[in-house]
Amino acid sequence: MTPARPRIAQTKFRSRSALVGAALLAGCAVAAVMSAAPAAGGKKDEEADRPNVVVVMSDDQTQDSLRFMPRVNAQIGAAGATFANSFVSYSLCCPSRATFLTGQYAHNHGVMSNNEEDGGYLALDSTNTLAVWLQQAGYYTGHIGKYLNGYEQVPDTIPPGWTEWHGSTRTYQYYGFQLNEDGALVDYGTTPDQYSTDVYTQKAVDFINRRAPESRPFFLWVAYLAPHSGGPNPSPQPPDNCLNTAKPAPRHATAFEDEPLPQPPSFNEADVSDKPQEVQQQPLLDDADIANIQRKYRCRLESLLAVDEGVDSIVAALRASGELDDTLFVYTSDNGFMQGEHRDPGGKVVLYEPSIRVPLLIRGPGIPKGVTVNDPSINADLAPTILALTGAEPGRTMDGLSLLPVMQSPGLERGRALLIETRTYSAVRTQRYLYAEHTTGEHELYDLENDPDELQNLQADPAFDTVEAALAGLLGRVRACSGDACRATPLLKLKLDYRDGRPGKRDCALGAVRATVKGADRGLLTEAGFAVGARQLGTDTAAPFKRRIPSAKLKRHGKSNVVATVDLLDGREMTLDAQVRRCA
Repeated sequence: MTPARPRIAQTKFRSRSALVGAALLAGCAVAAVMSAAPAAGGKKDEEADRPNVVVVMSDDQTQDSLRFMPRVNAQIGAAGATFANSFVSYSLCCPSRATFLTGQYAHNHGVMSNNEEDGGYLALDSTNTLAVWLQQAGYYTGHIGKYLNGYEQVPDTIPPGWTEWHGSTRTYQYYGFQLNEDGALVDYGTTPDQYSTDVYTQKAVDFINRRAPESRPFFLWVAYLAPHSGGPNPSPQPPDNCLNTAKPAPRHATAFEDEPLPQPPSFNEADVSDKPQEVQQQPLLDDADIANIQRKYRCRLESLLAVDEGVDSIVAALRASGELDDTLFVYTSDNGFMQGEHRDPGGKVVLYEPSIRVPLLIRGPGIPKGVTVNDPSINADLAPTILALTGAEPGRTMDGLSLLPVMQSPGLERGRALLIETRTYSAVRTQRYLYAEHTTGEHELYDLENDPDELQNLQADPAFDTVEAALAGLLGRVRACSGDACRATPLLKLKLDYRDGRPGKRDCALGAVRATVKGADRGLLTEAGFAVGARQLGTDTAAPFKRRIPSAKLKRHGKSNVVATVDLLDGREMTLDAQVRRCA
């Protein structure tokens, strides 16, 4: 195997350049929409340009399971943006939620586990979080459900930044749970109407109904437990087969009793000799193991149906109150989950795709409807995105990027490398590759374009030595990064050369234009596709990565957008653009 890009990818690549050209131009119109006043029935007077924010977060949800949530897909995805490549940096509950609240990677916010030693609620500086920043900016803030692991140790406290608080003090209870309700500890029972997902939904709808008439914008975080495992197993009401896994609402207890367990090529992987020792020590799953994974898989899916209904109810409340068009609505999960892939019967924290990939769908003011974003995103991007729309000021140096540009121009690719980290490994993920270095000294390298199931570790393949060296250098730059260093993109630009119609003023191009990719990282280029607007011009796979654009390809009136979408040796992809006016 060689790292050369296959021909089929080149075809997709050229189409992508044309798509980006059209999307970049469309983004200007979208930006204008975002600055417009909200629709009638929304916020009033001086608060009119400040949207509400609703974030719904599930727990341990795989990206694949999103296909069983038709209401989420219709109400959020079809009405906004669906992110095809959304990841969490640290695929564990508490570090991931701390990243959401800070916009920082775990090595910067300091929550490196769920436990007291180097993680949990007490490890986070709660005086400096997204809730605090929004409250300081005038937002009415509310939280419902699970917070950070370890909060149950101080259940009578309310973290700073929250105007209204309904925090779970018994984290993994679907029934018989307890909430701190603005300082009062309230116990809930075990009857069907006390099912935690439904209770949280009712509280979210009530919150919206109370706050919608007010001019003050609100921020609401609804954190459901599903599809995480939890207790108790209710009796005599169903389900009776969901021991040690998620508990669906009684009405959904048999909804997926015949649903087959997905078994991708990585499921119960036969040969793991190329994997780290920790994976090699995992025994092959036997029939009983697989049956147990399948049982839990069905319960997990069933538990998500009440979440799907909950999102529908929250959207309905926003719509009925006239606030929906003025609300940024985010649906995501804190991490993914393993279900037999690479012999893992049910876990997370590992660097493999089912563990780090999560659903992400966003709708809101100025976000086009029904777009799919392929540019990779990380959970550190959520706080910067919310701040970009609300105007609130962060109290930390954030590591993430606002997602507004890629939602406005969904073909845009920013060439960023994402950091995946835990206490025992650090990894860098680009569009094409995943490269990891473990504290044991073991390394992993996967070509996700040709091996999406991560079956073949290429770390020892000489054909990938130059790729690995490039990725190792990239990882070295982001492993301990902060702020701008975490967001760094390739040093490349698109330069247009042409004969001036009015010398000295670069006013218009007289004749053909030569587009060339320039910059300090040009030596890493492996491919460049060129387009003018939506018209593709061709692809270069070798230096000097340039394209001659005949004058006839440019608009007769107005500026033409010239786009180059480039691939780098380390697997990053980036969109470059420049504008030129054709002389009349």
